[in-house]
Amino acid sequence: MKKLIVAFCLICFYSALQPTLAQDSPIYDRAEDLLSNTDTIPDFRSKTNKLKLTGVIYQSDGVTPAKDVIVFIEQPDENGDFDLRQAGEERYVFHRSWVKTDADGRYTFYTFVPGNDRRYNQMQQIFPIVKEASKPEVRLESLLFDNDPMLTKRCRKQLARNGNTARILSPKKEDGILVAVMDIVLSDDTEPLK
Repeated sequence: MKKLIVAFCLICFYSALQPTLAQDSPIYDRAEDLLSNTDTIPDFRSKTNKLKLTGVIYQSDGVTPAKDVIVFIEQPDENGDFDLRQAGEERYVFHRSWVKTDADGRYTFYTFVPGNDRRYNQMQQIFPIVKEASKPEVRLESLLFDNDPMLTKRCRKQLARNGNTARILSPKKEDGILVAVMDIVLSDDTEPLK
């Protein structure tokens, strides 16, 4: 009987802890009803390599636009360093932003091209997370940049071998700003964020 009580207490404790653990994801740091399909990352105006990252999110059929999908990004600064800030006991990456797709599945971020950290052989990367209604959030593979000197031929071959070249952004200059298009097709078999 004692073992049964201990097991019951552990199950209750674990169940009570689970909802708070899910809230640790940065995707919950902003109220969903305040999100629009366009947002600007902090420090955008002061950066020299301004970037408009835009695209459409599609349902798993690759045709139907996905409405009301939250897209979260975070990235290092232009030196390749993550600007970590503190809010109470929580630490967060300063260069981050959230959007929620419109009825046409469209989203837009005004951000900047991140730097690469040569000390740790880190490429220029933007880290996205997507969250569909009533599904767990999914961390997508980082977005890379075509003109990044750290994105070597060997890396490109490996990405091509894995069928993973769509994550490489090729920004084009339009009206004084770099524009990169990244369409995303949601998958039914994606792994939830860990």
